[in-house]
Amino acid sequence: MKTTIILTDLLLSTVGVEARGGGGYGMSGTGSSSSSHSVSGYTRSNGTYVAPHHSTNPNGTQLDNYGTRGNVNSYTGATGTHGADH
Repeated sequence: MKTTIILTDLLLSTVGVEARGGGGYGMSGTGSSSSSHSVSGYTRSNGTYVAPHHSTNPNGTQLDNYGTRGNVNSYTGATGTHGADH
């Protein structure tokens, strides 16, 4: 019984680590911002349609943007691929 509890605790404690991602890159984000907003779909001046999506609120840093390495988009589950200087 004690072994089952220990194994369950170990399994549950590693789930969050796996979900966080990080990709092994040297520079990673600090976690996606908990504050976000919806962006309506629109057409760019060159005619390209941009589908509706969610974006982190502006706050003067790129470390907590969904697209920054080490962060995970909580709406799509996608991990960030850009450096913090993009």
